Amino acid sequence: MENSTEVTHFILLGLTNAPELRVPLFAVFTLIYLISVLGNLGMIVLILFDSRFHTPMYFFLSNLSVVDFGYSSSVTPMVMAGLLIGDKVISYNACAAQMFFFAVFATVENFLLASMAYDRYAAVCKPLHYTTTMTTNVSACLAIGCYICGFLNASIQTGGTFRLSFCRSNVIHHFFCNIPAVMVLSCSDRHVSEPVLVFVVSFNIFFALIVILISYIFIFITILKMHSAEGYHKALSTCASHLTAVSIFYGTVIFMYLQPSSSHSMDTDKMASVFYAVITPMLNPLVYSLRNKEVKSAFKKVAEKTKLSLEFKF
Repeated sequence: MENSTEVTHFILLGLTNAPELRVPLFAVFTLIYLISVLGNLGMIVLILFDSRFHTPMYFFLSNLSVVDFGYSSSVTPMVMAGLLIGDKVISYNACAAQMFFFAVFATVENFLLASMAYDRYAAVCKPLHYTTTMTTNVSACLAIGCYICGFLNASIQTGGTFRLSFCRSNVIHHFFCNIPAVMVLSCSDRHVSEPVLVFVVSFNIFFALIVILISYIFIFITILKMHSAEGYHKALSTCASHLTAVSIFYGTVIFMYLQPSSSHSMDTDKMASVFYAVITPMLNPLVYSLRNKEVKSAFKKVAEKTKLSLEFKF
């Protein structure tokens, strides 16, 4: 029998061990996190208080902003603390909690992007029936379904990881409690846990991607049949932001999770994780605000009102 000791905490190696890089990296991550928080919270407030945005498309976008805020907040502040004060110790329960919430938000975003693709399909391919197809109840049910799937998936993944025994090492070769990086430390038999993890993640990703792919096949067929140049450009513009968000999110997630553990390079995984866990939540509100005339116009009006109120006060 193998000697084992119960792990009570983990040590995160972080992004770098070079002291001279800590302050510059802290400054970069702080800037990214501030942009992410302000961008996503700003999008939520804008959609909530502007009646022009009380439509299914912006309802899903507001939920995407909520998820991106949580997604970023579950990882980035701890990374910043590690860079600033060098504290890389995380308790067993805190590691499990971070893994759980990160998996929740990642899964919800996955299914929200699929729901948004279906919404775009209904808007472009069936514009006359759009208001009866994408009702408030339908939109709410789709969003609730995304959150339910997120909590179920996170429970399976986190439970499957932390039911394993950890007796070899407590050093995580990552900057947060990522499932593959934690699972590698286990001294339990992973012949069941790893395939289950890969299957669950693969199912979630490919199910959402199939919905997105089918939706866009019908969208592009409809666009190609359009005789009006104005309608053609309008249809493309409504889908461009979503396609950009889909490309950014799935590109890095597929690279990260859907490769065998034997070919995993932790340094490569770290770079991919920085992109999808830290940068993607910052990019989504920028992509949707910069490519959407209505959102840009609303932001300009808010900025002008804020400027006038400040000038009036001073």
